[in-house]
Amino acid sequence: MRALTRRQLEMGQRVLEFSRQHADPSPGYVAAAARLQERLERAQQLARQQVDGRSEVRTSTLRKAELRRLMLSAHLHHLATVARFAAVEEPEVLQKFDFPPDATTYLAFRTVAAGMVAEAESRKELLMKHGLSDEVLSNLKVVLDQFESEVEQGAAGRLAHVGATAELVTVAEEVVQMVKVMNALVRIRFANQPELLAAWESASNVVATPRPENPETGGTTPGTPPSGGTPPQSTGDVQAAA
Repeated sequence: MRALTRRQLEMGQRVLEFSRQHADPSPGYVAAAARLQERLERAQQLARQQVDGRSEVRTSTLRKAELRRLMLSAHLHHLATVARFAAVEEPEVLQKFDFPPDATTYLAFRTVAAGMVAEAESRKELLMKHGLSDEVLSNLKVVLDQFESEVEQGAAGRLAHVGATAELVTVAEEVVQMVKVMNALVRIRFANQPELLAAWESASNVVATPRPENPETGGTTPGTPPSGGTPPQSTGDVQAAA
């Protein structure tokens, strides 16, 4: 989750808690609070989807690497070895099972491996005479199907993660807008209660990211006071959402 999105949602959660502690029966406020709660619940769903998507991608990546190593070291190595013997009869068969060194991506690997399976099936009679194991070939098809499934799972996980991330940004912005709607109602209601008004202002502020040190000067970035200095006119500590 992006840092700004997280801070906006955390602010929304604080505002929702404030509204529960200081319930306002007016229809406008009730409707705004209900909408805020609904958006925050949606954000929680999206956050879980984001995490699950990232986990699926990570798991799929590890599994694809494992299956790729297995096929290269066992199945495809067996086909290449058999092809070297079969080349005595048909020299052109050797290059059909020579794994290209530039097939480094998963898509390229899948294409090359599938092509070797098809080639082995078409030359099965020749290869069988020189030691091709039908069991190895059959198992290669199974493992290649598993590899294909992992590719699809990884793509689906990545899509879910990206989609959730994008929608979270939208939901967080909607949360900010709902808080702005509630702001006027709260300020009117607690105009003569400074303590509650201060609590609202604290809850509805989006805490800004701390300013990093300037890597060139070794000090803080412009606008940030040195230790013991005078604060600047505009502070970067908080940003009002309301």
